[in-house]
Amino acid sequence: MNSFYPNQGVIKKVKFETTNTNTYTLAYSDQKLQKDFSPAPGQFIMLSIFGVGESAISLSEICKNGSIITTIRDVGSVTNSIISLKEGDYIGIRGPYGNGWPLDKIKGKDILIVSGGMGIAPLRGVINYIKNNRKEFGYLEILYGARTPDDMIFTYEFDKWRKIRKTRLELTVDSMPVKSQFECQLGLVTSCFPRMKSKPRNSVALLCGPEIMIRYAAKCLETIGFKDNQIYLSLERRMKCGIGKCGHCQVGLKFVCKDGPIFSYRDIKPFIHPL
Repeated sequence: MNSFYPNQGVIKKVKFETTNTNTYTLAYSDQKLQKDFSPAPGQFIMLSIFGVGESAISLSEICKNGSIITTIRDVGSVTNSIISLKEGDYIGIRGPYGNGWPLDKIKGKDILIVSGGMGIAPLRGVINYIKNNRKEFGYLEILYGARTPDDMIFTYEFDKWRKIRKTRLELTVDSMPVKSQFECQLGLVTSCFPRMKSKPRNSVALLCGPEIMIRYAAKCLETIGFKDNQIYLSLERRMKCGIGKCGHCQVGLKFVCKDGPIFSYRDIKPFIHPL
């Protein structure tokens, strides 16, 4: 199979998230490709609209039946075209690519998830993996921030996450409307740190969101005792080929598409710009 060549997929389901964000369930038209599709939480796929372009999109759920679930926000020409598609429409699919979250390495640990905006999407699969394998992990704490409650995705999952044994979820927003359906703290997601239950001992932090948030959150975690090898992050860069050939996503000596998008903070720290 040619790694540069997209295979035909079809949109099976569209789920509304926000005014500019939907979650899509996709399937390959080729049943063999569908059967062989076995990604890990944190990996990404390349979605293409013929005549428009191609975009790297993270997977927001890992399904045993081979279904491809991804959450897309309208932020450019390709995603704008995807958002306009309906159930039954065709789309190009390549992947999965990249390295996922190190689930085997972090078993037995307490897990702190820090996410901002769309950053919760690549971590949803981790949350559900921990839910389905609860005895293999320690305490789970989820800190999720967005601009407003209306910008939050997966809101229908919040109550389910709170019901996971030994789990705490805290929501925070930059601004709060007069009426909101969720109880949220005001402030950046890092403003939750003084209230969090997670302690550096036997913990691992998983970070995903805007890069400025990731860098600031990682620094804050270091100041309270987390070591750089206890922090993992999902790094975003503009990816063109998805397989480390074009160089668009190079950061220092690393290619985000091939060496990431999940990195140990220790490995990527020298290559991301300091605050």
